[in-house]
Amino acid sequence: MIRRPLLQRERIAVNEFRCTAVPGEKPFAEQYDAHSISYVCKGSFGCHCRGRFHELVTGAILVGHPGDEYTCTHDHVGGDQCLSFYLHPELVQAIGDSRAVWQIGSVPPLPELMVLGELAQTAADGNSDIGLDEAGHLLASRFIEMVSGRAARPVTAALRDRRRAVEAALWIDAHSQRDIGLDDAADQAGISTFHFLRLFSEVLGVTPHQYLVRSRLRHAARRLADDDSPITEIAYDVGFGDLSNFVRTFHRAAGVSPHAFRKASRGDRKIFQERLALH
Repeated sequence: MIRRPLLQRERIAVNEFRCTAVPGEKPFAEQYDAHSISYVCKGSFGCHCRGRFHELVTGAILVGHPGDEYTCTHDHVGGDQCLSFYLHPELVQAIGDSRAVWQIGSVPPLPELMVLGELAQTAADGNSDIGLDEAGHLLASRFIEMVSGRAARPVTAALRDRRRAVEAALWIDAHSQRDIGLDDAADQAGISTFHFLRLFSEVLGVTPHQYLVRSRLRHAARRLADDDSPITEIAYDVGFGDLSNFVRTFHRAAGVSPHAFRKASRGDRKIFQERLALH
């Protein structure tokens, strides 16, 4: 089993697991140490837990409850890949902590969950401006809704709540060069991460991480137009930890590379004219 840590926050952690076990390999018992949901991205495996046996295929979800023992097997095919979210008790309490729900063992491939699982995988690959922690919150919340049959209550934002969302956005923009997680912004607003994500998205129409990325892009665009600093320096200064991610994200937003954007800002209008002609 190969484990790759992807995210470690106060209230949520994310790991990618790649199992290379083959049929007939001797399994062994393990124990969940936190509430968890693991989206099966590839492959298949079996899991024995609480006297029941579960067969999981691509698109299914393995559900973990603290203290429960489980044994994973590969009786049919070898190898699988999972994206696993580990949730802090405070987050579990906010979204729903029914023991019956969290001890269900697994959930079959459901379209309502598979689309969010793939969104999370895209975020894990760095190809989405949705944060990986946000994707985990959305997946966990939707999991509770589907298993319990209880839809989440709609957000009703009072004036105080709307002010919280606006002030949080201004704080994110002012500190966008930092590594800001969903927990950090929620703590700044003084509410739980689960309710903060829903409130911010409802009031402002974007998730906190989307706003963070767009703030960084805004600052980068100004720097590219205003000064001659190297593009790599600008990328790191505004908060992007990886140059290739910055170039990819900027190109997706502007339709041109950072280098081409800088040339256009200096008077080379044909760059944007050619871009418009393509559409």
